[in-house]
Amino acid sequence: METRSRHRIARNAMTNLKPDRASLRRARDLMLERGDLPLGYLVSTLLARSWRRSVDAGLAPNGRLADDNRLAETELARAREKRRDLIAHARPVMEYLHAQTRNSGSMVTLADENGVLLQALGDPEFLGRAARVALSPGASWHERHRGTNAIGTALAEARPLVVHGGEHFLERNGFLSCAAAPLVAPNGRLLGVLDITGDERQHHPHTFGLVRAAAQTVENRLFEAVHSRNLRIRFHSMAEGIGTFSEGIAALTDDGWLIGANQAGLVFFGLRAGDLNATPLSRILPVRLEDLLDWNKHCPGEPMLVTLADGERLFIRLDPPVATPRAAMGTGQPCRQKDALDALDTGDEKLTAAIDKAHKLVGKPISMLLQGEPGVGKETFARACHASGPRADGPFVGFNCATMAPSLIQEDLFGRAAVPGSEATLGRVREAHGGTIFLGSIEALPREAQAQLLKLICERRILPVGATHPVAVDVVLICATRCALKSMVAAGTFDADLYYRLNGVTLQLTPLRERQDFPALVARLLEQLAPDRGIGLDPEVARAFIEYTWPGNLRQLNNALHTACALLNESDNRIGWEHLPDDLFEELKWRLPPAPVTTGAGTENLRELSQVTIERAIALSRGNISEAARRLGISRNTLYRRMRGSVPGEDSNEK
Repeated sequence: METRSRHRIARNAMTNLKPDRASLRRARDLMLERGDLPLGYLVSTLLARSWRRSVDAGLAPNGRLADDNRLAETELARAREKRRDLIAHARPVMEYLHAQTRNSGSMVTLADENGVLLQALGDPEFLGRAARVALSPGASWHERHRGTNAIGTALAEARPLVVHGGEHFLERNGFLSCAAAPLVAPNGRLLGVLDITGDERQHHPHTFGLVRAAAQTVENRLFEAVHSRNLRIRFHSMAEGIGTFSEGIAALTDDGWLIGANQAGLVFFGLRAGDLNATPLSRILPVRLEDLLDWNKHCPGEPMLVTLADGERLFIRLDPPVATPRAAMGTGQPCRQKDALDALDTGDEKLTAAIDKAHKLVGKPISMLLQGEPGVGKETFARACHASGPRADGPFVGFNCATMAPSLIQEDLFGRAAVPGSEATLGRVREAHGGTIFLGSIEALPREAQAQLLKLICERRILPVGATHPVAVDVVLICATRCALKSMVAAGTFDADLYYRLNGVTLQLTPLRERQDFPALVARLLEQLAPDRGIGLDPEVARAFIEYTWPGNLRQLNNALHTACALLNESDNRIGWEHLPDDLFEELKWRLPPAPVTTGAGTENLRELSQVTIERAIALSRGNISEAARRLGISRNTLYRRMRGSVPGEDSNEK
């Protein structure tokens, strides 16, 4: 029998198949009998190590479990209170994961550093099945209590992993398929585990990538909460990668010593948690803090390109400390009710800071300038400001200066006096009387209209075209731009007085690729588009969404989700590739790694793999080599060398 088992498992290994449950059971029983596994069994070293720990803990695959490893309700409440910050930052991400896996027979759990489940979200039917094996809040899933399982084993190994079906040490847990990732504090301390568990028969291979990305999102949120008052550097091999979940982040003292880093940052620097507070920035990067500060002063928000000793390029952006908003508690002022601005806040630190400033401005006769890339939601933010202030019952009038011919803007904005053969027109500004006027693309406003706008700000009056007497107008003005207006002032194309009137309060809206709240944002948008339907993204689509740079920002994301929701059948609640707009589908699919190309020896053929990727990029760029190189993140010369057949990775400038 043993010989046949070995032959069967060896045959699986040759065909690259994972062992079935029967094979795993025989391997586990053999370990129990001999104390170790003979060579030739298709069981990973990690799994064998975990089984060994389970045996050492005195567990048996079919044995009874002790009842003393579940917390009482009061103890669970204390455990949750102790880890309040972890739960606060993990909960929005858990809700996003739950939205993606809803109605798939699964659940999302958060455990503490001892393996005790703190929170659980999932489909009611599956939650009931899970509760029968104590997979519910208050229960401990440490290896010494539950044997090999994703939560306990991820804690023991301090790494993300999947435990599927018969790989569980306890037979009673064999119906589960679990993917888990540890959560690590900025100082390297293990905080807990994020886990997605489902029925082994419905296991999705992309669940592992989804939970890893979600864990990185939680860690980055925790990092920002801890180090928002410190200097921080963000870095990535691509400028567009800064602000995504895969970026490296480090916190610095005022004299340039590292005091915190996320996991991506530690890995990139080759550091351990113990190296924090003992390593200066100058020891690991060829740049001084003074240089970064000077760069940020002259090019705020722009990443600096640094070439490392090995020739690799790295983009670094310095983030100054964020001023802590004054707490309402203890000021003697009543707590403010949530409003339309608060509804935009899904956890991004910079957006939260902008919302806090906006709250202090609404209701005051102060002009506001919103800056940001096209599509970041400047008009949406302006509408929220209007709806959150005392003028909420008044009109909100939006006007995009770039969509109107310059010769017509004066009349359209400020109106026209009645003349023979022509009736008077009110104009957009007077239509907003008693409310808010929003002017988008203010940089496109002609000089004559700029003078009128300055009169509106200074005198609260305008002069309609053809009129001899000015008209009083009571409006709040919010303007928006994607340009550096100061450079336009220097070039003489924008009025200096108007610029300084508008520039008193400028709010920068973060592009989508840099936002920390992407999962929660998608969940909010889907709920707005299809209330109460519980729509989520297919795990593979969700992973592609997180990794995409979204050049059209919120406008592009919202349009994509709107189209996808419209294409869903009434019974569908999962957005897949077939529901996406064609252009976005092509953009996302080419970025996913192609299926591995193997040689007869079973090793990945890097030359063929690279060629497939290059051909896809060139096809999507319609033969434009410069565009294809941009898509691939390499120089045009490097692409030409690759097309001539050089070995992938041999060019030190390919990053």
